[in-house]
Amino acid sequence: MTVAGFKLPAEVNQSSVARAGKAFGYDSHFDGALEGLKASGAYRHFAKLSRVAGEWPRVMLHDAARPRLVTSWCSNDYLGMGRHEVVMNAMAVAATAQATGAGGTRNIAGTHLVHTDLEAALARLHGKDAALLFTSGYLANLGALATLAAKIPNCVVFSDAKNHASMIAGIRAARVEKHVFRHNNTAHLEELLKQHPVSRPKIIAFESVYSMDGTIGDLKNIAKLAKRYGALTYLDEVHAVGLYGPNGGGIADEKGLAAEIDIIQGTLAKAFGVVGGYVAASRQAIDFLRSFSGEFIFTTSLPPPVVAAALASVTHVRENANLRTRLHARVAHVRSALKAAGLPVMENPSHIVPVLVGNAARVKAISQRLLEAHDIYVQPINAPTVSVGTERLRITPGPFHTDAMAEHLVAAVRDAFDHVKA
Repeated sequence: MTVAGFKLPAEVNQSSVARAGKAFGYDSHFDGALEGLKASGAYRHFAKLSRVAGEWPRVMLHDAARPRLVTSWCSNDYLGMGRHEVVMNAMAVAATAQATGAGGTRNIAGTHLVHTDLEAALARLHGKDAALLFTSGYLANLGALATLAAKIPNCVVFSDAKNHASMIAGIRAARVEKHVFRHNNTAHLEELLKQHPVSRPKIIAFESVYSMDGTIGDLKNIAKLAKRYGALTYLDEVHAVGLYGPNGGGIADEKGLAAEIDIIQGTLAKAFGVVGGYVAASRQAIDFLRSFSGEFIFTTSLPPPVVAAALASVTHVRENANLRTRLHARVAHVRSALKAAGLPVMENPSHIVPVLVGNAARVKAISQRLLEAHDIYVQPINAPTVSVGTERLRITPGPFHTDAMAEHLVAAVRDAFDHVKA
C-alpha cells in the first residue's frame, strides 16, 4: 500500500496505519501559529520595492492598486553607496571581464584575486594583519564566534544583553559556558569576569552601534577589562563601518581603539551598499578561522562582481569623509525636528533615530498610514527584533535626503501618530 505517495513496507498493513491515528496536521499547525502573529499585530508584511537609478532615496513601490515612487527612510544603505556609479561600474566591469559566479568554495576554485584584494583592504581599514570574507554578516558572526568559542579549550563567553541574533546564534552553536551582562554595563561585566580565573580563556562579545536602540558600546572600558582578566575582545561594527572614524573604520577607528580590540566583525551590506560580511584580526586568528570555520569552508564564495563592487565602495568611502559628515548633519537635523514636533524619539548618540510606539498593532498602523497617506516607507520594528512593548519606527536619515524630504517626514509622522491613537 502507499501513504502520501510513499510505499510502505509489506509488514505495515492497513489496520496498523489506522491504529497509529491521524498524522500530525503540519499545515494546520503553521496556520495556527501565523494566525497568532496576525492577531497580535506582529505579522510581517514585506513591501515589494525596486530601487530606481538616479532616484535614491526614492524607491518604486509595487503596490498592485497604486504603483508609485515613495521615499525610503529606513534603509541600511546608510550612505547610498548601493546606487553610486563607482560601485555599479565596478560590478558591471567585473561581471563582463570575469564571471557572474565564483565557481566554488574558497577552497575549491572560489578564491579569486579580487577576494584577496578586498580582504587586504578590509584589514587596512581596521588596522589589522588580515581579514576573512564570509557570504553575509550573519554568517561571519555565527561562524567566527561558534568556531572561536568551541575550539579554544575551556572557553567561557560574555555577551552583551542586546547583542544581535547572529552573535547569539554563534555563541549558542559553540555549546560552551556563557554569561550575559546587562547592556553596556561594565560593572556587571566585571562581576561576571571575576568569577573565573585569569588563566581561563574568555571572549567578550559586544557591538559598537546597537542597531535598534542606537546606543554605542563602551569600547574603552571593555577593552581595559579584557586586558585585566585575560579575555579576547570580539566587536561587531556592522552598523558603524563606513560611518565613523577618520577612515570609516567604525567606532573603534573614531576612538583610536582599534589596536585594543582583538577581532572586529563588519559587513559590506550596509554603509558599503553591497553584500557580504567579514572579520579582521591578527594573522593567526584569521588563519585559524579560515581553517576551522565550517560557515566559511563549506559556503560558495561571494561572486567576483559583488566583491569588486564592495572593494570599490570600501575604497571610495574611506577616501571621502564628506559622506560621513553629511550623514551626521542630516541625522542631527531630523532628530531635532522630530523632537521639536513632540514625537517620542529615543535618545542615543548614533545615526539611528528610533521613534518609540510601544505596541505592535499601532506601529504597524502608523507605518501603513505613512505609506498610504504620505508615500513614506518606514518599516515597523516589532518582536522578536525588539522586546514586546518597545515596538518602534526606526528612521535612518542619509546624506541624500533633502531638507524638503525631512520636513515632509516630520509632518507625516506627526500626522500618523495623531491619526492612529494609542
